[in-house]
Amino acid sequence: MHTKIAIVTGGTSGIGKEIARGLARRGFHVAIVCRNELRGRATVDELARDVPGARVETFLGDLSVQMDVRRVAASLVERFDRLDVLVNNAGVHLLRAKTSADGHDRMIATNHLGPFLLTNLLLGPLEKGAPSRVVVVASEAHRQAGRLDVERMAEPGTYRAAGAMRVYGRSKLLNILFARELARRMEGSGVTANAVCPGAVATGLAREVRGTERLGTLLARTPVLRTPAQGARMALRLAADPEFETCSGGFYSSTPGAGLLPMAGALKDPGLGRDVWERSARLVGLPSR
Repeated sequence: MHTKIAIVTGGTSGIGKEIARGLARRGFHVAIVCRNELRGRATVDELARDVPGARVETFLGDLSVQMDVRRVAASLVERFDRLDVLVNNAGVHLLRAKTSADGHDRMIATNHLGPFLLTNLLLGPLEKGAPSRVVVVASEAHRQAGRLDVERMAEPGTYRAAGAMRVYGRSKLLNILFARELARRMEGSGVTANAVCPGAVATGLAREVRGTERLGTLLARTPVLRTPAQGARMALRLAADPEFETCSGGFYSSTPGAGLLPMAGALKDPGLGRDVWERSARLVGLPSR
């Protein structure tokens, strides 16, 4: 028996930290990809106190910067010859349009292009670790994406709060399409891929919105919002529970009543995932496969 290795992006706060904590409790060696060195160290110390014998380490990188993603991926490949789990959790919800270092909308760069590139660069170790799993944290907000123009999906725009939700929704739709297409492409390899919505969770995701952190703290005491630990449950099940070992290509929503809603129109298009994959590959400089 070998120690299982899990990568969690955005694992220093909110849902990501709870996913990292849960995997450490299950005996995984956890590697957290994060942007802030001090928060990374604090998280390692916290999990070490909370989970006796936990093995947790950090790798610094900004997922919105492709050079950072490539550097982090190279470090992970050098550190681990195989991987059992990759949880693409890191994400942002910006209220004003910003441009990434590579010239893309920063929300799309962080939430989709970065995870897309990182996952592709780690497919070798994931295949060596098969049966292995990729979990993408998406959202029911994908229903607010509007019409998806694949060729222009990452172009920087000029939006404020009113238009930010549509761009965030687009990034979450891209998450789901990516997970489904990855599942299709990795069929038979032992690598599975699924997307999950954690439900409405009290986190700092929308920290740019004045008053939301205090409001989130208050609502977390009611059934309206879930705690980060509650929001992490389904992602943890997809990452570690035996019953999901062979499940792939699914979107699992923890939002109450979501199962009663019709599937978003974009998810009914069998060719859209392939188009998104090809466009994403061009945008991050990967060859088509």
